[in-house]
This record gives sequence, structure tokens and C-alpha cells, in this order.
Amino acid sequence: MSLHQEIHEQPAVIRHLLAAQSNQAARIASAIQEADPRFAFLAARGTSDNAARYANYLWGIANGLPLALATPSAFTLYQRPPRLRDALVVGISQSGRSPDIVRVVAEGRRQGNLTLAITNAPHSPLAQAAAWTLDIQAGEERSVAATKTYTAQLAAVALISASLAQSQSMQTSLARVPRWMEAMLALDETIAQQAQRYRYMEQCVVLGRGYNYATAFEWALKLKELTYIAAEPYSSADFQHGPVAIVAQGYPVLAVAPAGAVLDSMRELLRYLHFKRRAELVVISNDPEILSWAQVALPLPADIPEWLSPLVSIVAAQLFTYHLTRAKGYDTERPRGLRKVTETT
Repeated sequence: MSLHQEIHEQPAVIRHLLAAQSNQAARIASAIQEADPRFAFLAARGTSDNAARYANYLWGIANGLPLALATPSAFTLYQRPPRLRDALVVGISQSGRSPDIVRVVAEGRRQGNLTLAITNAPHSPLAQAAAWTLDIQAGEERSVAATKTYTAQLAAVALISASLAQSQSMQTSLARVPRWMEAMLALDETIAQQAQRYRYMEQCVVLGRGYNYATAFEWALKLKELTYIAAEPYSSADFQHGPVAIVAQGYPVLAVAPAGAVLDSMRELLRYLHFKRRAELVVISNDPEILSWAQVALPLPADIPEWLSPLVSIVAAQLFTYHLTRAKGYDTERPRGLRKVTETT
């Protein structure tokens, strides 16, 4: 199966995950409520790290659960793990085979904490180390660049959040994600044409904020993996504290700006970049004004809630990156120097 096929498989993957794992997510939520952790401590690498960034916002905002991102080398290279009293210790990994992520979860369990693995490999070392496992059930992902496993990880994080909140409205909205994804996939041919404009692009910045801080990092990662562009992700707020100085006329700025709490601040920054700095804008948004400023406008569905927009906006970003890779003449299936499973210690 090709990368392009796996991108298009995502609505079916999310439908299957929600149908198959809702009961397990409810059981996990009950275990979390019973343990009543003071915070979540989450370990991940690469694409999974971006799923952790999403959890940082969603579990904090929707569930009042503070989240700290682990430093796995403290557990492995330095062998001085922190005290994790009253923590929910979570490992997110597609393969479940990265020794440093396994080590964090195993240490969390040794210290008597509730532990959870979110993985595509329910019999992996990570799953064996954790007390609870949520199998994202994305099926085999053959392409080196992760796509369907990433959105399945996001959906797993969202499913746990909705279960913790005991919110029927969240569950109902989550069930609509596959249809919203299909709306983005319908832009495939248009994006293929638009990506040609950037075949000589060598650097860019990718902006997001709030829930889509994760999307900015994941889009930039995919650009680095597949197109070898020096793509730097930023929070739109952090970007204004110095890095904005790099933007001159024609400088490529990629941005994710859905309706929601961050929209006004994103609109203000993008207005400035468009009118004052004459930046080249590629924008994923459902705000008509922002889309009107973009050289490439990728419209999100109008009714998607902000907390679910990362699951949908990244689909447009994946398609843009896929077609740009082809426009540059690179191999979408074999990015140089990379392999599917990376085992760090």
C-alpha cells in the first residue's frame, strides 16, 4: 500500500477505531478516575510526540488533567528517573518497540502509578509494560512517513478525553470526524495542482496554536521527512517573539487557523504577514477572510469544533506534502536515511 493510499484510508481507520475501542476507552477512563492522578506524564518520539502535544492541550482543557512531556534520556542514559507519585504514565508509540519509551512506562509502573500504552501493536514491549493498552487498530502502515497511525493516535487521545468527560456531545462530534476527513480528501486533485507552485521551496515556517500546535509540528515533520525542506514549526505566539524577523516578501508561511479560541490571534498575525511583510501564505482554515489572503487556501469544514480540527487539518497537510514530494521528484515511499521503526535508547 502506498503513502497516498494510506492517507485516503484514514476515514475508514477512524471509523473502525471508534467502533472497536469505545468500550476499552471507557474502561481506561474509569481506571483513571479511580486512580485520580494529579497529572499525566507522557513519553513519545517523532510523530507520536506530536500526538502527545495534542493530548497536552485536550486533556488539560477538556479534562483538567495537567500533562508533562517526559525526557526519556533521564530514564535511560542518565538512569535518574524523576519521582512520579500520583501520575498517569502514558507511552505513545506506533510500533511499541522504542526502548526509551518502554523504559519510562515500566518505571512508572514500578513506582506504583497507573500506566497506559497507546499503540498500533497490542503485543509489543510497550503494551506489555503498561497496565492498560488502547490499540489504535490502524492496520499495517507500510509507508515510512506515518499518516493513518498519527490520526488514529489523535483519535485515541480524543476518545479517552470524551470518555473521561462523560460527554455525549463530544462523542457525537468525534463520530463525525471521518466525514470531515473525506471532505479534505476531496481536495486531493486541487492540492496536487497547487503544490506545484512550491517545487523549488527550500525553507518555510509552519504556524499553529492551541490544539493545532501539534499540527504545525506534524506538518513540519512531514515536510522534513519527505521533501527535505527546512520547515520550522512555531506557536504563532512564539513566532512573534523574534522569529518573525525572517519573513520578507515571498517568504513561505504555512499556517493552520481554524475557528475557535485561537482564531482572532491567528487572524491578526496572518493579516500582518500578508499586508505588511508580503509573505507567501498557505493556509488551512475555515475563516473566509484568512483564506482570501492565501496564495493557497485549503478550506476546512465550517462546522468542525476546534478541539477536533487537528484530526482533519493534518489530512490537507499530508496531501500537500505528498504532492510536493512528487513535484520535487523525490520518492514518497523511501525517504532518504529513514526506516519505518526507529528504536532509540
